[in-house]
Amino acid sequence: MPRRTDLRRILLLGSGPIVIGQACEFDYSGTQACKALRAEGFAVILVNSNPASIMTDPDMADRTYIEPLTTDVVTRVIEQERPDALLPTMGGQTALNLAVSLAENGTLERFGVELIGADLQAIQKAEDRLLFKQAMERIGVKVCPSGIASSMEEAEAVGTSIGGYPRIIRPAFTLGGSGGGIAYNPEEFAAICKGGLEASPVSQILVEQSLLGWKEFELEVMRDLADNVVIVCSIENLDPMGVHTGDSITVAPAQTLTDREYQRLRDQSIAIIREIGVATGGSNIQFAINPKNGDVVVIEMNPRVSRSSALASKATGFPIAKIAARLAVGYTLDEILNDITGQTPACFEPTIDYVVTKIPRFAFEKFQGSPAVLTTSMKSVGEAMAIGRCFEESFQKALRSLETGLSGWGGDRREPDLSDGEMERLLRTPSPGRILTVRTAMIRGYSDSDIHRLSSIDSWFLAKMRRIVEAETTLLHDRTLSELSAETLLELKQLGFSDRQIAWSTGSDEMSVRRHRITNGIRSVFKTVDTCAAEFASSTPYHYSTYERPLQTINADGSLSTQSDATEVSPSDGRKMLILGGGPNRIGQGIEFDYCCCHASFAGQERGITTVMVNSNPETVSTDYDTSDSLYFEPLTLEDVLNVIEAEQPDGVVVQFGGQTPLKLAIPLLRWLESPEGKASGTTIWGTSPESIDRAEDREQFEAILRTLNIRQPRNGLARSEAEARSVASRVSYPVVVRPSYVLGGRAMEVVFDEAELNRYMREAVQVEPDHPVLIDQYLENAVEVDVDALCDHNGDVVIGGLMEHIEPAGIHSGDSACCLPAVSLGETALDTIRTWSRELALALNVRGLINLQFAVQRDSDGAEVVYIIEANPRASRTVPFVAKATGKPLARLATRLMAGETLHDVGLTVEPHPPLQSIKEAVLPFRRFPGADTVLGPEMRSTGEVMGCATSFGMAFAKAELAAGEALPTAGTVFLSTHDRDKPDLIPVAARLIELGFDLIATFGTAHALEQAGLSVQTVLKVNEGRPNIEDLIRSNRVQLVINTPIGRQAAHDDKYLRRAALDYAVPAVTTLAGARAAVEAIASLQEASALSIHALQDIHAVPT
Repeated sequence: MPRRTDLRRILLLGSGPIVIGQACEFDYSGTQACKALRAEGFAVILVNSNPASIMTDPDMADRTYIEPLTTDVVTRVIEQERPDALLPTMGGQTALNLAVSLAENGTLERFGVELIGADLQAIQKAEDRLLFKQAMERIGVKVCPSGIASSMEEAEAVGTSIGGYPRIIRPAFTLGGSGGGIAYNPEEFAAICKGGLEASPVSQILVEQSLLGWKEFELEVMRDLADNVVIVCSIENLDPMGVHTGDSITVAPAQTLTDREYQRLRDQSIAIIREIGVATGGSNIQFAINPKNGDVVVIEMNPRVSRSSALASKATGFPIAKIAARLAVGYTLDEILNDITGQTPACFEPTIDYVVTKIPRFAFEKFQGSPAVLTTSMKSVGEAMAIGRCFEESFQKALRSLETGLSGWGGDRREPDLSDGEMERLLRTPSPGRILTVRTAMIRGYSDSDIHRLSSIDSWFLAKMRRIVEAETTLLHDRTLSELSAETLLELKQLGFSDRQIAWSTGSDEMSVRRHRITNGIRSVFKTVDTCAAEFASSTPYHYSTYERPLQTINADGSLSTQSDATEVSPSDGRKMLILGGGPNRIGQGIEFDYCCCHASFAGQERGITTVMVNSNPETVSTDYDTSDSLYFEPLTLEDVLNVIEAEQPDGVVVQFGGQTPLKLAIPLLRWLESPEGKASGTTIWGTSPESIDRAEDREQFEAILRTLNIRQPRNGLARSEAEARSVASRVSYPVVVRPSYVLGGRAMEVVFDEAELNRYMREAVQVEPDHPVLIDQYLENAVEVDVDALCDHNGDVVIGGLMEHIEPAGIHSGDSACCLPAVSLGETALDTIRTWSRELALALNVRGLINLQFAVQRDSDGAEVVYIIEANPRASRTVPFVAKATGKPLARLATRLMAGETLHDVGLTVEPHPPLQSIKEAVLPFRRFPGADTVLGPEMRSTGEVMGCATSFGMAFAKAELAAGEALPTAGTVFLSTHDRDKPDLIPVAARLIELGFDLIATFGTAHALEQAGLSVQTVLKVNEGRPNIEDLIRSNRVQLVINTPIGRQAAHDDKYLRRAALDYAVPAVTTLAGARAAVEAIASLQEASALSIHALQDIHAVPT
């Protein structure tokens, strides 16, 4: 069928901020859809609230709205832009739910907007648990014994009919299993059902009989309007049922299915997508198989591009989102050419001759009080993927891609000393570390059947892992490096052993291992991801490394000739740059850095430079096969990066855009480049030198620069022991901020108020980073924090790209604080000082490209502003995309050109840009995923994503940012106030303003007394430990619309934790700083004055006057 000609303008909904269960994979799918639709001549209108995404770049769509993803806002966009169709399947659950709301409330019909890709009936049949169950019964596909409930009474009745525990609870229309879980007893059942009903936008849950221990599989399925259906990829969970697929180690293609079992899943998938009625595009269907008798049940279906679609696309090279977008506008699969082969149509099912392993990355250490146990509710914050010729190679590469300190599956450290009881408990309990306990158990003599009985991990996987342990025992133990032959090294490398693992076992070092194996002729070769197992030539350089035995040919005289390496890397001419990506997402290093890496590639290509991307994250745009000229899906370790450099021989390597991941490689990489082998590659590191980066990171070197420049910093010191820490803290004076050196995202950073807290911290923190000292800084109370992103060229010219004022005070991690651009409360003198110091530091550190600086501004006893430098990072920061969207200046793209040798004058940026609107960046926090964790903000970063609000005033911009973050501020009702004594004087004007705005106030005794003394009307409410009814009762009775609670000190934070948790459970906005409260009050006032939210397209905000 030809492309539809009756459609001209297509509305695309994004997925909003990065949250657990809905991350970068939807930026990847949305970006692919934008590019595909525009290439077909359609005008694309995009709505998304996430400024850090590539899809919200103004050149990705014709009209780009960075606005809250609500029905009201999207209705305004529809009214203004008049699209012909809405494609709802590219923005995860958020976009799907929004599309359903817009269809059900009549908006789409009123404006003549057609749903394409999946219609309302198909979405409802797949997402509504009851309709899905009925549909499966019609086609004879088994579902798990279950029942639907829309109330607690119905849930109890369903539970009784199912009988027994455990039971699985799955809410309808939610993402990442949010609100669901496994109940092992009546108390847990009641709690999870209650949470699930609240999490579901339609107040519906599915209560299932437990399938714990069954094997879980996913199939990625595509269908077109001609009813052609293809299976793109099969994926198998290594973890058994009971672990959300996003939290499980997964393998593609499925490894343990017989051909008969696979064909049965394939047939059922085709029947399901037809019955549900997804007319075009991709769907993800999940199955469970009973390993004892082969029974199959379908678990669920996503009638959209899913999280696994990105993994399947990267695993096969088959661009699911891109093809789904073209199918939605009328094409059929046989009419679409496969980009990778350039010969086969998209109706050819992909075939792969390698194994792909995905391993999730977690952040439980950031959420104290929440157990590191995996359930049906997703908890991972990122993932890494690796490709190998066998499972063992792929598995070990994926583990070292996680960047959690592992060099593979163990073999690089001592095994933990566990008792049999501890071992068995850890094997029974799904957790991030269980896979390492499997290894310990094998080494301790547990059989595969013992481990399978305890963990339910399939025996095939255990046999493969056993092979790794046996190879380590027979080939490495009690051997020196010189004793390892070429044959032994080849066998180890083919099983995925890294040079670091080999070094640890042989008492050597990584570079010695590398030299030894290269001397023995053992080098990596690069193979191509081609979608067709080499049946057709691939025109796209998408590579992975492996190790092969060299081919030999028999000569005429009977002798053997060894062939050269069968590597598939094609040589290229001209300048070439290698970009090191950010690896798996984690808190502190997320999509913002992938955005910068993509912009580096775009800038290079625009200037005629061949770009090569190295990354291990399957979710991102940077690992799309057409983002760069070449893509290497490899771990970001020194060994793997050197392999790529030797294969590609780039002119320059870019290490400043991928966050801490490539920065940690910078110095070792520089040392290698200065060696004879490195010099032979002709490669240099572009941009700011690694030595300059190290000078900024190293506390003592950085202080020396500050003394030379006479730049003020908070009092500070370093400590390597408790005694040193007490001495430094006493000199600096309490409260102090303490943190390990060289950390990301404020890991283990804390404000301590006395010596007892300091002693406790030192006992814990030294374990976090034992090789580096602990940093102790003066805590600047009530200071305003400022972020600066600046550019510097080789001529020594410096231009500030953006100067942002944080809303939360200094002491709250910058990644968790809302910030505004331009600044709103700072005086010109302080701003001039910040600009001057930024220029001086950029020059002192010889910056080439981007530098991020953080300052704090505190008022002295006379009220004068005093500026302090907190830190300088000569690299891209997480604020770069936000600044680019606010100012219209693509800083990362411009910085790349500076690193390649151009000047600021050449790139057209010679003065600091001024944003046309007030822009606010707000953090999005994942506390609902971590029961037991406290929501109070502190110096350790815990946000997973961000949103942006733009308006002509600060108040409205902040209100829009809060709405986009899911924390819609009330315009009427009751506000609960409870603050520490030192905050009470500053609370009075906030409380008075709330009364002016028409709110009723309630407060705990101490706060109420202070407000009454100031002549304000307030009602006293009991704390939880003072009797009933108390504040928690009021929150849970929906009688509180806003909570302002500012605890100071560890004990106060602990005492009020229950009420912050209650506010979170009942979706009551809670503010934990006074600065945040002042901003919220200003936003509420703006909302009361406005009749409707203003909306702005980026193309209008940054329109160039003609």
